[in-house]
Amino acid sequence: MTQADPVATRLPQPPGELLGSAVVVKFGGNAMVDASLQRTFAQDLVELWHAGLRPVVVHGGGPQISAMLDRLGLETRFEAGLRVTTPETMDVVRMVLTGRVQRELVGHINAHGPFAVGLTGEDAHTMTAVRRPARVDGKAVDIGLVGDIVDVNPAMVRALLEQGHIPVVSPVARGADGQVYNVNADLAASALAVALDAERLVMLTDVEGLYADWPRSTEVIGRLTAGALDGLLPGLASGMLPKMEGCLRAVRGGVRKAHVLDGRVPHAVLRGVLAETSPGTTVVPDTDSDAVSDSVSGSVSGVVTTS
Repeated sequence: MTQADPVATRLPQPPGELLGSAVVVKFGGNAMVDASLQRTFAQDLVELWHAGLRPVVVHGGGPQISAMLDRLGLETRFEAGLRVTTPETMDVVRMVLTGRVQRELVGHINAHGPFAVGLTGEDAHTMTAVRRPARVDGKAVDIGLVGDIVDVNPAMVRALLEQGHIPVVSPVARGADGQVYNVNADLAASALAVALDAERLVMLTDVEGLYADWPRSTEVIGRLTAGALDGLLPGLASGMLPKMEGCLRAVRGGVRKAHVLDGRVPHAVLRGVLAETSPGTTVVPDTDSDAVSDSVSGSVSGVVTTS
């Protein structure tokens, strides 16, 4: 069992609607390459489990994939903000995500007890994808084996949750044609949250949240509705776009709240889910009268972040 932590003991007990509910967390950014942040992230998940929540992790691995491609002398190239994924690159993606990143994260969580179980979107047909088209300056570009999730079968993840485990999911999905695809971890987390009828979706990133007027200001929008966010998506930078698109899809798909949190801050997940006022940016349904309305300025923008 995890040892008591001062942060955890200062936070309130979770509200009743969170007890027994799934909380999907997308793990990415600097937290993935900082050993100390990895450990505090793992501790947060176990604290949520002890508090009666059911955490699920979907992880990225962009920096680790790029590093391995460099070591192997393979090209790293991005189009429309997405990694161009050749068959050779796909082999590296699977190897790094499932053989290294997932294993490290499972190990950190299981340092607190027999909690984490790793799987990929391929396992038990958890995620099904189709090849994703991409356009740059209005022209179609070939980005290779990059997929869009078109179906989620949450049965395996539900079974693991019911057995008291913390699922750790690598964002690799199989197509109906048998082809394996590299899928964006932000959108994979969003799709899984909807399929699980999760109460919360948490996106960890390398900035404080969605900036109101970047780069002229570092003011962060604390809360906004799905409708307000929808109008802002076209103006977001490539790194923030999939995170905010994932939040929008999740809230419109039935997830009650979606948080974008600064993963560089220790215990960001614990504070974001349990604190009375969440740091970062929270996206809520249009019916939430306390949220920022659709009149939010169209100048809101994101910044490029690491997935």
